[in-house]
Amino acid sequence: MCKWLHEQLEQLPIIKYPFKLEKLPENGIYFFYEKDEIWGHGKNKLRIVRIGTHKKQGNFRSRITEHYLLGLCESKMNFDKNKPKPSDRSIFRKNIGRALINKQKKYKEYLPIWEIDFTKSKNIKSFGNKRNIDKENEIESAITKTLRDRFYFRFIKIDSQSERKTLERLLIGTVASCDSCKKSDRWLGNYSPKMQIKNSGLWLVQHLKANGIDENHKKTILKAIKCTKEWIKLIKNHKKILALNRSPKFLLCKDFF
Repeated sequence: MCKWLHEQLEQLPIIKYPFKLEKLPENGIYFFYEKDEIWGHGKNKLRIVRIGTHKKQGNFRSRITEHYLLGLCESKMNFDKNKPKPSDRSIFRKNIGRALINKQKKYKEYLPIWEIDFTKSKNIKSFGNKRNIDKENEIESAITKTLRDRFYFRFIKIDSQSERKTLERLLIGTVASCDSCKKSDRWLGNYSPKMQIKNSGLWLVQHLKANGIDENHKKTILKAIKCTKEWIKLIKNHKKILALNRSPKFLLCKDFF
């Protein structure tokens, strides 16, 4: 099923930084790939290293924005001891940060502070004075560079919140149970202090032992891929129409009506 899933997703475009948020749906599931991480089903193709979605309706773009620190989210780098760091709002960033800290000896002693969630006011009050903001800025900048340079993603558009949640679990179970897709020796996740990440080869902790997709789920996935392709096409055509409407030729033609 893992091979089938990878192959079906190839029908969809792979998105690399920089990209435009308006080309993303409001609701969906994302599939992240990582540079130099190859699947185990033949040929030199990238493997899926993370699958995720969002809880709040209409929040897909915001979730991607929080991962990559795009647009207004870039201002979240202007944090201090009384504000959360960007990775406190993105578990994906948090996990990449954990691995980067473990990989670089100069940061290792900072891991206990990095682990603290400063979105909680009680943690700011108790541990805020122990933070090294310059160090956190260095780590956050390294995370952003890693994500923008080494990670790419595809998505499927799914509007139903319950369907997204169920499918996310099954999809993770599918890739996690694959014996063919393995992490490389140089994979950044090898430095993760989270054994679930290190052992699975995925930037995930939850749903690793979930059941995988079956034949019925395949129909749902194929339908979602078809709808996503149609949506992408619709967005492209819409932009063409908008561009045509703004063109001098079109404006001149409108004067004849």
